[in-house]
Amino acid sequence: MELFDGGTKRRLPHLVGPKLSWIVVLLAVIFSGVALSAPITADESQNGVANVPADAESRQAADLRDEMGGSEVVPAIVVLDREGQALTESDRTAVEALAKTLQEYSVGGAPVFQQLAEDGQAALIGVPLSSSASNDELVTIVEKMRAQLADEVPEGMRAQVTGGPAFTVDLAGVFDGADTRLLFATAGVVAFLLLLTYRSPWLWLVPLAVVGVADQVAITVVAVGTKFLPFTTDGASVGITSVLVFGAGTNYALLLIARYREELRRHENRYDAMKVAVDRAAPAILASSGTVVLALLCLGFAESPSSRNIGLGGALGIITAVVYALLVLPAAMTVPGRALFWPFVPRAGQDVPERAGFWWRVAEGVTKRPVLVGAVALAALAVLMIPLTGLKSGLSQTEQFRATPESVTGQETLGEHFAAGSSQPTIVVTSTDKAPAVLAAAEDVEGVQSARPGTEADGRTVIEVVISAAPATDEAFAVIEDLRSATSEVDSGALVGGTDAEALDADRSADRDRWLIIPLVLLVVLAVLLALLRSLVAAVLLVLTVVATYAAAMGAAWLVFTNVFDFPALDLTVPLLAFLFLVALGVDYNIFLATRAKEEAEQSPGDVSRGPISLALAVTGGVITSAGVLLAAVFAVLGVLPLIVLTQIGVIVGIGVLLDTLVVRTVLVPAMVTLLGRWFWWPGHLSRKPAGDEAQPQKETVAP
Repeated sequence: MELFDGGTKRRLPHLVGPKLSWIVVLLAVIFSGVALSAPITADESQNGVANVPADAESRQAADLRDEMGGSEVVPAIVVLDREGQALTESDRTAVEALAKTLQEYSVGGAPVFQQLAEDGQAALIGVPLSSSASNDELVTIVEKMRAQLADEVPEGMRAQVTGGPAFTVDLAGVFDGADTRLLFATAGVVAFLLLLTYRSPWLWLVPLAVVGVADQVAITVVAVGTKFLPFTTDGASVGITSVLVFGAGTNYALLLIARYREELRRHENRYDAMKVAVDRAAPAILASSGTVVLALLCLGFAESPSSRNIGLGGALGIITAVVYALLVLPAAMTVPGRALFWPFVPRAGQDVPERAGFWWRVAEGVTKRPVLVGAVALAALAVLMIPLTGLKSGLSQTEQFRATPESVTGQETLGEHFAAGSSQPTIVVTSTDKAPAVLAAAEDVEGVQSARPGTEADGRTVIEVVISAAPATDEAFAVIEDLRSATSEVDSGALVGGTDAEALDADRSADRDRWLIIPLVLLVVLAVLLALLRSLVAAVLLVLTVVATYAAAMGAAWLVFTNVFDFPALDLTVPLLAFLFLVALGVDYNIFLATRAKEEAEQSPGDVSRGPISLALAVTGGVITSAGVLLAAVFAVLGVLPLIVLTQIGVIVGIGVLLDTLVVRTVLVPAMVTLLGRWFWWPGHLSRKPAGDEAQPQKETVAP
């Protein structure tokens, strides 16, 4: 497969022409309008179990409890304290009055319970809410409770609502209006960078409009996909898909417009210019997007539901972006004519300087001293990897937010005065005949504060266990593992579930997914590079460079997280998702550079290394750097949402894309090509090309 064929072969239908361009734009508007107005909503997943596989022990325990009818209610916990001072007798009376008042929120008349802390400094009130309540219903109830408590608690006393329902409400609040904020922030960043790139007052409007519409249509496409494919959506997956569509779609637009602008200097007829531009840019764009789609589809093998959501949803989003970039954008660009590029209007017959300017000087500097600049680049990447030695992963439920919502502060207060697991007890589902022995075994486990029998039905009993360790910590995980070991010795069919058990199962699932998905992604990228370049050496080296970039980006980002954001750890899903995005997206820039160098080497009389790679870097430098900076900025926009996982993905991918664009593609790869010479292309035909005097291509060359 040749990526650049001089426009001699047609790869896609040319949907441009004096009338055809208008028709395509009109049809695109109609189709987009129908898609945007379609009454289709995506199947959504529960955030609480988004990372837990369906066959995990904790999920099986939850499913059994559901069958028993033991999970019809879930408590919202009201924690009352005076911030370190003992509660007075009047405070205790007020707590009893509040408990009676809050009874109105209890589902089905289930009794509200209350408890005074042993230190006398806090009290809690448990309000049973329906476990089947929708997010909107929970938001209404919790907000009313918080408003009522603010009015009725005695002066100086603090009331905080926490527990499972409150965490659900606060997490939903993170994404309340998130789509709009993310859309405007992303569009603003893209508009600003496009304006800088093209220095035209209106050229940027066309790609921004096309990509923006593609982003919104992708939401509908993903919603339809959830009806037929094995995935759902959640707030995080929707945000990441939107960023992928905007980032990748704008990159494809930059490459196509760069080709179009160059062809306008060759052709009088703008439609002919666009046809050639599509022929030359489409193979590179399809190869690039195909790599990303295949890499995202690898997440379909993940155990973690959230990873599958991002993988399948992101793949549909990228496909949508490619369709709009290659079918709609060419027509939209040709409708206004050359004036769209004002004040730098390309005219037929203008020269295209290929050995002048900043990027030619960079190329000359790198290829003249490949050992020195290559060593410096490798040393820089190695230094950035050093912080990986202190990297930690795994965030508890209270550590998911950048801002600190009431559910988190309430949980912290609860942990100061009560057993940390009081708000969300661990459950053990066992056979009723063995329940007494299982209960005794659970009570004997170190770290268990209390255990009591709960719901009983269908020959099974649920035992509720309160552990003393803070939620989702290593100490809590150790207690869960000991509890599973102890109870299974009494009843081999006993299942341990609950919030801490789900977090432990999610941790194990994330570890398994990393060991499976990362090699799969590397094989996909390696296969694509082998198909494009016909060189084993080139493919392996380019894959190694993006892996090195990933490690360096993780190290640099960890420094940022610990010294700027003060994050305690990485979210469990971040290492895998960051790897996938960086490898799949980062290799694109190497694809554009290496395929252009291959094209130049094939047309060179004898030189297959320094001359072709210098020219390839010179003519691709501007557009690829613009694309890389834009993609990094778009991913950084994820930081507008106050959820740590999205901020971490945005920062890591942003740093990695910049390293790929400015260090690996600009310095390291050209240095390797120069040093290895024809061996870089082994065993392809370029490695056997007869050597000759270093010569430069004689034809006029344009950027991809």
